[in-house]
Amino acid sequence: MSTHSGYTRSELRALRQLRTPELTARFLDERIGYNKERGGETCYSVRSVLKHGMAHCMEGALLAAAAFELQGRPALIWDLEAVRDDDHVLAIYRGEDGAWGAVAKSNYAGIRHRAPVYRSLRELAMSYFEHYYNPAGEKTLRGYGARPVKLARFDGRVNWRTSEVDVWEIPDYLCEISHRPLLTPAAARRRYRMDRRLYEAGFHGAAK
Repeated sequence: MSTHSGYTRSELRALRQLRTPELTARFLDERIGYNKERGGETCYSVRSVLKHGMAHCMEGALLAAAAFELQGRPALIWDLEAVRDDDHVLAIYRGEDGAWGAVAKSNYAGIRHRAPVYRSLRELAMSYFEHYYNPAGEKTLRGYGARPVKLARFDGRVNWRTSEVDVWEIPDYLCEISHRPLLTPAAARRRYRMDRRLYEAGFHGAAK
């Protein structure tokens, strides 16, 4: 499927301005608010994110993946799995040397973007551990998707780029795929607590 198909001129113009992963991350930070789903749960398409100017992690990952397509990169998303907490979805990419980086939308400052310096998906996932916590201050990250998900697999079935309705099929699929444990079984049973300074720092710039 053409990466241009279905976009309006204004949508295509907005996405084409995101010429690098760094510009994409800045756009999500500065131009897209955090979607608190005050009217009920949503799973916006790229079009709906641009229309409403709001996104949570799943929606932000779709927008970033759409920008990646126009940069000539694969549209890849990836799931981080948590206990006693929400999962987190990111758009991921490889740098020039093949190392992994990520672009993400989050209300927590520490689980957003990563420079492309991680040699494996496990390394990338581990970089989120110290910053991934629930409101009770417990570090909750436990697993990661065994492999990235190519959004091209949904072409012809789910119009994730320009749908006017929510695209729930994609997060539903992420719940079904294989995940790998980040910690050993013994370590995973422990409860790890945040210190106050890091806890408070994670909420810097958060939507209240």
